[in-house]
Amino acid sequence: MKPLHQYKAIFFDVGDTLMTIPAARAVIHQYLADRSLHRDESHIGDLFTEAFRELYYGKEVGAFEECTPETDRAFWVMLYHYILEKLGVRDEWSEDEVHRCCHELYEMFTSPEHYELFDDVKECMPLFREKGLKLGIISNFAPTLRTILEYKGILHHFNPVIVSTEVGLEKPDPAIFTLALQTAGLDASEVLYVGDHERNDIWAPGQIGMDAVQIRRYDDFPGEGIRSLRELL
Repeated sequence: MKPLHQYKAIFFDVGDTLMTIPAARAVIHQYLADRSLHRDESHIGDLFTEAFRELYYGKEVGAFEECTPETDRAFWVMLYHYILEKLGVRDEWSEDEVHRCCHELYEMFTSPEHYELFDDVKECMPLFREKGLKLGIISNFAPTLRTILEYKGILHHFNPVIVSTEVGLEKPDPAIFTLALQTAGLDASEVLYVGDHERNDIWAPGQIGMDAVQIRRYDDFPGEGIRSLRELL
């Protein structure tokens, strides 16, 4: 990573980089309780972590497939189904009820209400722009991302906004980074990328020569990097 003044732009990941759902386990716990399905909240949280490790972080890099709104929904429905199966909901719900629940959870977690920006985001974006840096987004996300960013009051900072389900590409496919550069009219050497995931946000941009830095928002995240966007200023 070069000194910040040697870049023309900073592009960002979104989930666990700019914003998060801090109470995801509580949201699921309450959703289930409202439907008379009572499970331990900490167990739900452990299963959420396990599901991500098994279905997302542990996924091998192979042939890159097209990303669509349908494939995004299918992945998350599979993840919620994994959690519900581990919670033993089949003892109390039919397959149709489980299926409906998974899709309702997807709708909940792709709407703006439960998301929160990390506390350095609204402070740092104007400061980056004051330094003459162009800001952009490259994110694996549902088509609702622009709505969420606008709801949180930060969409206007970013151009381009490259969303996997809109462009048909998703990280760690380096092609999504190439597309972002083409859209912005920049070279890889002119952009710093910031994200939380070692493969998606460090390895992938590195394949096209883009510098990247990992942001570690949580103590248990692997790797080295920064803990706050303020460290870049």
